[in-house]
Order: sequence, then structure tokens, then C-alpha cells
Amino acid sequence: MRILPGLGSGPPRRRSVGSEGEIVRKITANVYMTLDGRGVFPEYPTSGQPSSEPSPLFRNLWYDRFDDVTTVVMGRRSFLGHQRTWSEKALDPGEPGWLIEYRRYLDRVEKVCLSHRLTSSDWEHSRILSGDLAEILEQLKREDGGNIILEGGPAVVRECLRRNLADDYWFFVMPVVYGKGPRYWGRMDVQTTLSLVDTKPGRNREILLHYEAVR
Repeated sequence: MRILPGLGSGPPRRRSVGSEGEIVRKITANVYMTLDGRGVFPEYPTSGQPSSEPSPLFRNLWYDRFDDVTTVVMGRRSFLGHQRTWSEKALDPGEPGWLIEYRRYLDRVEKVCLSHRLTSSDWEHSRILSGDLAEILEQLKREDGGNIILEGGPAVVRECLRRNLADDYWFFVMPVVYGKGPRYWGRMDVQTTLSLVDTKPGRNREILLHYEAVR
């Protein structure tokens, strides 16, 4: 496994402690998809309207997790896209406060970019890892810190599902059949079974499905 540093020493890390005192870092995979399994964000009625408060679904996915998630893992395209779009350097001064807080969170949280191509990053508190996804996630779980979000994009999430690597999954399902963009679903070698924890409707007709892995 190859490890390349970004700039900065990284944010302080928190410990999550299990029932028997052992260190536990929970891995949550965020999945954003259309009804036909495309990893895109198309426009649909009211989806792009500005809001002075974060939506309830965004709170579940991100806002309420700022204190317990200390590492965000992304594929190369997702990492570069987040840096370009959501770092504080891309800030619009007229944005609502909750969105500014999200940008500042992404800047300060530890970010892990999964890439065989990138050799460095100038996004603070970031590092680049390459190699087997299971080995990388196992290494991260052994490190000191809080919980982990896998925000990797379709290819990374598909591999995570295929090998049952995450502890739970949040599926943000948009109410459109789009037919474009990268696919989440591909060939699966074995069955992966999930247990439904909760279902939440969104204000723009989205659905948020929370599943736990069954092992």
C-alpha cells in the first residue's frame, strides 16, 4: 500500500469506544443515486432551491455527524470534485451559514483520497492512499480517531458493497430516472445482505434509506 501525504498535520482525532472498552471506528458509506442507479445529481422540481437551513436528509448524512466523523474517504474524482466545489476557497459570501459550516468541516476533517494516479494534494489535512480497499479501510479502523464516512463515488461504493466492507449505508435516492452518468450497480460475485434501519422522506421527494450490514 502506497501512502503519500497532503499538506498539514491533520485535525485532532477522537476515539470511539465500544462496550468492552475497545477502540471502534464505524465505517458508513454514503450513496447518492437516481432511481436507475446512476451516481449523478440531476435537477428536478425544487431540488436546487436555496434554503436558510440544512434539509433533514442532509442533517442525517452530514450535519449531525460533524462531531463523530473524523475521516472522510473519497475516490480521486470525488476528492477533486469536493475540493473544487466544496472547500472554503470556493465560498460564495452570500451562502447560508450552515453551508459555510459544511465547507469548513470538509477543510478541517481528515480526508483520504484513493488514487493510483495522484502523487500529492494541496488540500489541507489530506493524504493519498493506493492499494486494496479492504486493507486501506482496515488500516484506517486501527488508527486512532472517530468514525469514518466513505464518500467514494460509484466505483468505490460498489466495491465496498461487493466485499461487505462498511458497517452501514445511507442511500440518498433521487426521484428521477436519468440514464446518464456512472452506474452504481454491476456484477456481484456473492450476495450482500443489508438490514433496513430507517426510512426518511425528503422535502424534494427524495428518500433516505439507512441500512446496516448483515455479517
